[in-house]
Amino acid sequence: MFQRLLVANRGEIACRILRTARRMGLGTVAVYSEADAGARHVRLADQAVCIGPASAAESYLNIEAIIAAARASGAEAVHPGYGFLSENARFAAACRDAGLIFVGPTPEAIEAMGSKSLAKARVRAAGIPVLPGYEGERQDLEFLEAHALEAGLPLIVKPAAGGGGKGMYVVRERAELRAALEAARRLAESSFKDGTLLIERFVPEPRHIEVQVFADQHGGCIHLGDRDCSIQRRHQKLIEEAPAPNLPDALRERLRAAAVEVARGIGYRGAGTVEFIYDGEAFYFLEMNTRLQVEHTVTEAVTGLDLVEWQLRVAAGEALPLTQAQVCLRGHAIEARICAEDPWREFLPSAGRFALVQWPEGVRVDAGFESGDTVPSVYDSLIAKVIAHAPTRTEAAGLLAGALERSQLAGVRTNERWLSRILRSAVFLEVRHSVALLGTQGGPFAAPEPLTDTMWVLAALAALGSGASSNPWSLRDGFCPNLPGDLEVRLRAEGVTEAVTVRFDRGGPSVAWIGSPPAGQPAADPPRSLALAEVRLLSDTIEARSGSLRHRARYLLESERVHLWFAAVHAVFEIDDPRAQSFSAAHSAGGLTTPLPGVVVAVNVNIGQVVRRGETLMVIEAMKMEHGIHAPFDGQVTRIHFALGERVPEGSELLALDAREDVSS
Repeated sequence: MFQRLLVANRGEIACRILRTARRMGLGTVAVYSEADAGARHVRLADQAVCIGPASAAESYLNIEAIIAAARASGAEAVHPGYGFLSENARFAAACRDAGLIFVGPTPEAIEAMGSKSLAKARVRAAGIPVLPGYEGERQDLEFLEAHALEAGLPLIVKPAAGGGGKGMYVVRERAELRAALEAARRLAESSFKDGTLLIERFVPEPRHIEVQVFADQHGGCIHLGDRDCSIQRRHQKLIEEAPAPNLPDALRERLRAAAVEVARGIGYRGAGTVEFIYDGEAFYFLEMNTRLQVEHTVTEAVTGLDLVEWQLRVAAGEALPLTQAQVCLRGHAIEARICAEDPWREFLPSAGRFALVQWPEGVRVDAGFESGDTVPSVYDSLIAKVIAHAPTRTEAAGLLAGALERSQLAGVRTNERWLSRILRSAVFLEVRHSVALLGTQGGPFAAPEPLTDTMWVLAALAALGSGASSNPWSLRDGFCPNLPGDLEVRLRAEGVTEAVTVRFDRGGPSVAWIGSPPAGQPAADPPRSLALAEVRLLSDTIEARSGSLRHRARYLLESERVHLWFAAVHAVFEIDDPRAQSFSAAHSAGGLTTPLPGVVVAVNVNIGQVVRRGETLMVIEAMKMEHGIHAPFDGQVTRIHFALGERVPEGSELLALDAREDVSS
């Protein structure tokens, strides 16, 4: 066994690999970009080497810099994690040429399956079903467009060298085809340095089933069961489980046997995943991921194995620890991917500093960030994974949903409560879901929980209590000699602004009114009231009694925000400052600003061009996703502030548009 391991990755997977390596007594080396200098994976490693600027192309995708870091640190082996260079045959070969052990398959095996086009041809020749489509060498867009039209719609366009759902576009109408091909090529070139595309028939509502395989260099090749990864958004997995539920036994065995056959056929070594789609009757080969999967954790939960340890031992030349007959699957496991994105704003990626990260007990958490860490805007949005294991699928789903609802994250928008809704839904629990669920039936999950009067009052009490100090004249308790005192705070949440007035008597807050009118103006609706008693405001918890009900919530004051965790809801209240309203209204008018930092990947208009409402003016790439900037009204472009390839700061005005009423003519 080698003695020092370099992890050529970042975030939660780097932290997860480092944990196993240290348990095995190995020395550990982290690499990091300038954007990740204070990252958690850097803090966990014995040594850390900076490999370049924030841009992934200049750091985590820089083969020469990573090889140099391994040499400088004395590392003997390199684990690529997933994403970045994990399925790059040139990187595996460079490690081998430098005398380093690459923790993964051989360059030849990566090459054999690294191109979806070549992989499909190889698997088809082996007699395993594949979807019809085009995966040829000719790649000019005109030819691809013509071939796609001949194949018929709907279809899917995807990068041949891709993974993780990046750059995949479903085309249902002829008018969408050219734009989808262009966007897929841009993502393929920027993310994978390979613009080759493939086209295949689109199955509208399949399930995504995959099989974990493992092989050594001594001829051992086995599977470790199957998984279902059908809860996806934009072709990216969000909830994964093992084993795949409701599969006929005979079909399950054929899937597993086909996966092992694929791995044996290319002389595979290490951990790999063979992916299929299942339409309810038949399965079709999709691709093989020649690396550790994000969702390997659910396989670990049901097998009781550490797959990273297996990877390290196989890379060091050892045989597989178990035979196929010795592999035992117990219970059911489900994983939820926690991403830095806002599910209530069309999953807009989020970046910034975490004011609080607190996970519940009773479940496994693989996290890449802690309180005080910063989420950069230039990498993937995955920040953590929460995994629950139980005797049955229903128990695992309930355990995981409850854990997500008890998680407390503030400062960066995250999706854990949205995921808990899916886990509790009948369509998921009854296994009636498919990869199309969130696209066709995502409505019930799309809106945040309504805010109750109790939540408005608790948030107001937290905001009013924030001025407490040892100076009695600084206490914001409404004190007035011999009289009750009233204090008002205006809060804004989910597009609603409420004035909350709290009356303080000698015993503390006694009643609160919600919706009190501005001074001197009649109320459109009478204010709603809530009687209060036994109010206790601690450093992070607020308690109050209203009638016979006792309420308890966790809160956090962050700048001009009040975070409130009440029951299963996480609400964020802005403490309203009327002075900022005119600025905010002007800032949002037209909608031509970028809500987070990114890079301009397309400029679709010119100065002077007349555009219609809804037309895409510019495309910004942020956190490995493209976001279109659309015209909010009919108008004429008067200024363009950023050019193709330029990086734009958060909140920057991208274009200026003057309204026009004569566009239709």
